[in-house]
Amino acid sequence: MMSELSVMILTYNEEIHLGRCLENVKLLTDKIFIVDSFSTDGTQKIAEEFGANFYQNKWENSHAKQLNWALENLPLETPWILRVDADEYLTPELIQEIAQKLPTIDENVSGITLPLRRIFLGRHIKKGGTARIKLLRLFRKGKVISEQRWMDEHMQVLSGEIIDFENEFADDNLNHIIWWSAKHNGYAVREAIELLDLEYEFLEKRDQHHFQLNEEASAKRTRKLSYAKKPLFIRAFAYFIYRYIFKLGFTEGKEGFLWHFLQGWWYRTLVDTIIFEVKKTCGNNPEEIKSYFSKKYNIRF
Repeated sequence: MMSELSVMILTYNEEIHLGRCLENVKLLTDKIFIVDSFSTDGTQKIAEEFGANFYQNKWENSHAKQLNWALENLPLETPWILRVDADEYLTPELIQEIAQKLPTIDENVSGITLPLRRIFLGRHIKKGGTARIKLLRLFRKGKVISEQRWMDEHMQVLSGEIIDFENEFADDNLNHIIWWSAKHNGYAVREAIELLDLEYEFLEKRDQHHFQLNEEASAKRTRKLSYAKKPLFIRAFAYFIYRYIFKLGFTEGKEGFLWHFLQGWWYRTLVDTIIFEVKKTCGNNPEEIKSYFSKKYNIRF
């Protein structure tokens, strides 16, 4: 076990995943901290069975707020922190890489990106342009915060360099597809707010820090700006065709089709439908748009 590493996990009703995740990360360290949003299932019991440090904090509809609360309030005493979601786990190769490389990292390095292995309906999705995404999940204490965004918030390095590790961690959610769809209904509202704000700039800019995003996160932000300028509905269809045809998503069977259709077309079309509905009701008035989301979706800005 590594004395210089702590693991941080956010949870809410994760009994289906948490045991697998804790069994996995305990191969690296016994310094495991869970910040729970008052789960009503067996999440706390499982955490206690594994000896994890269990904390609770009210969920305020923001991963960024919960992450930053954890970074500010948990008694994290190690120089390095690994952030993992409960439905994720590290591959054996990544565990070995972290154990071997982390003690020798230069002092000027503050963040390390890890490649994501996407698993959907039990299948490793390798095609379609969504494979080998690199996320900043391993970082020095005090050197990183989470940016305040409605969607696609990333960890920000306040100072120091970012380097890449080679081996993957896996996102492998075990919930049924109706759960997945319901979760993306919520994501769609937040994504619609983000895209409308790119057009009308009605949200207060909450990040006041000078920060560095990793190369992949910066490129993704640029692509989103380009996507936001394209016509509603056409852009969602074009994105699906790009992923499924040109990026060879069709080569991965039924699971590949469902992943690219649901996440690349259905979800994006749902986002555009919300935007269409908002504009039809509110026109181009930013204050009316904010009021609409407050009344219809109970969103507080």
